[in-house]
Amino acid sequence: MIGIICALKMEVDSLKEVMENVTATEKAGLAFFKGTMFGKDVVLLQSGAGKVNAAAGTQMMIDLFQPEVILSAGIAGSLTKDLTVGDIVISTDCVEHDINRTALEEPRGQIWFTYEKRIDIPADRVVRDKLMECCKSIGVSAYTGRIATGDIFIIYRRQRETIAFEFDASCCDMESAAVGHVCYMNKVPYAIIRCISDDFKFNKAEDYEEFKELAVGKEVRALKKFISMN
Repeated sequence: MIGIICALKMEVDSLKEVMENVTATEKAGLAFFKGTMFGKDVVLLQSGAGKVNAAAGTQMMIDLFQPEVILSAGIAGSLTKDLTVGDIVISTDCVEHDINRTALEEPRGQIWFTYEKRIDIPADRVVRDKLMECCKSIGVSAYTGRIATGDIFIIYRRQRETIAFEFDASCCDMESAAVGHVCYMNKVPYAIIRCISDDFKFNKAEDYEEFKELAVGKEVRALKKFISMN
């Protein structure tokens, strides 16, 4: 079974349109939609925005449905001049840029597990490569890179430059690393696909809203292709 976690309703609705035999399961205010897509078993979740929502939804999906792989899809802000609106980033790994224990002389972004400390959460390489292949097959411009996640909507160029410098990340969002964090703990393969909805310059909320629909359309096309090919 393939698990798909999205933050936005429009992403979930676009995927549900091609699902068959759909059943809904509700838990903790979240609705999980299980069905088939291109003959494959799929479970779909709109997690809501932010790290806690994404982490909670991911753990519930794992507990309830035991997916073989989890994909997190959504939109993101570019952290480099090389990525523009409509480009897709597929995760090599994820980091949590808002973890800050530098007062304890620890590097920014370092995660404390009970059994180790690390900054990066590696994505599954096989899944990443398949997503890249899907993007190329539908003519979408796609790149691999690190995704930086934090509970803050980044709009200022100076913020983007700081995150890019500290973490060598390609784009930023509010959910990806939380999904990766939980998948890593549960030993479930995961990968992230994010479409750039706002570029490297200063971005207002209106810019995000203007390009959001375009970005969602591209990521959903890539997801449908991935499911149909696997």
